[in-house]
Amino acid sequence: MSGQGAGDKPAAAPALAARLDKAAAMGLYRTMVLIRRFEEMLYHLFSTRDMPGSMHQYNGEEAVAAGVCAHLGRADYITSTHRGHGHCIAKGADLRAVMAEMFAKSTGCCRGMGGSMHIADFGVGMLGANGIVAGGIPIAVGAAITCQVRGEGAVAVAFFGDGAANEGAFHEAVNLAAVWRLPMVFVCENNLYGFSTHYRRVTALANIADRASGYGMPGHVVDGMDAAAVYEAAGEIIRKAREGEGPALLECKTYRFRGHSRFEPSTYRTQEELEEWKRRDPITLMADRLRTRMGAAEAELSDVEAEAARLIDDAVRFAEESPDPAPDDWRRYLYAP
Repeated sequence: MSGQGAGDKPAAAPALAARLDKAAAMGLYRTMVLIRRFEEMLYHLFSTRDMPGSMHQYNGEEAVAAGVCAHLGRADYITSTHRGHGHCIAKGADLRAVMAEMFAKSTGCCRGMGGSMHIADFGVGMLGANGIVAGGIPIAVGAAITCQVRGEGAVAVAFFGDGAANEGAFHEAVNLAAVWRLPMVFVCENNLYGFSTHYRRVTALANIADRASGYGMPGHVVDGMDAAAVYEAAGEIIRKAREGEGPALLECKTYRFRGHSRFEPSTYRTQEELEEWKRRDPITLMADRLRTRMGAAEAELSDVEAEAARLIDDAVRFAEESPDPAPDDWRRYLYAP
């Protein structure tokens, strides 16, 4: 029993907003392709080589990270979930360092100490993925306090899943952000399932964004398979947060194409449901729009694919050639300098 409601099916694609020009659309496409090819390479590497740990993949949800992070700079902060590779890449983390972290190498962005589920890159404002459901949300609120105190127009964004919206940390963080009118954006990636539980079995509301009104902040629902829709919605919300209008909750209706984690058989959802969502693959949608509405040549799209493949291959070579951490390196990272 999935508990899926009528509103949980893939939404029809809205008209492309006028403010999204070809350059911005190509940027979204480039980011999504890079994330997808990174995830596909990881799946191959975990299956064929001795890579440590497990992984939770972002395939299918790329439009959310790309559409939101397109509006963020290095001075802005994000926190992520256990499914954090896409956020890290979209925020601008060095691809070599991200791949090296997957291999647990000393050149990784966490010196090989974080791995897939706890990846971070403070240099670009990526404060970390988090294995604790909803664990990153209050951290982002803390970063938003920093942004408010500094008064330089920076914002903080917390990415989290539908399951996190039922955790106490979510409600406490949203309440505090609203009371203090922090420059904070809560981005719920509602991919329908918290592990194997459909969100409608544990949440009475069809839209998680409807909870925002209970805390005195705006709530928005957007098609999370459409990078253009996410881009437009996130752009307006982030602009208002920068200008001091307070926080907002953005719910992106999306879907993960792979299971919850590397070893999960996904028997709780049907093949028909999966195929229905795959027909609205965010990368395919954006490629079609670039061709039909923005006059992009096939060669332009092919160049993006080729560049992503080159970058991924380079990152794998770098990671494989990098040294392992020294056995006692863990001692260096117990305390701040």
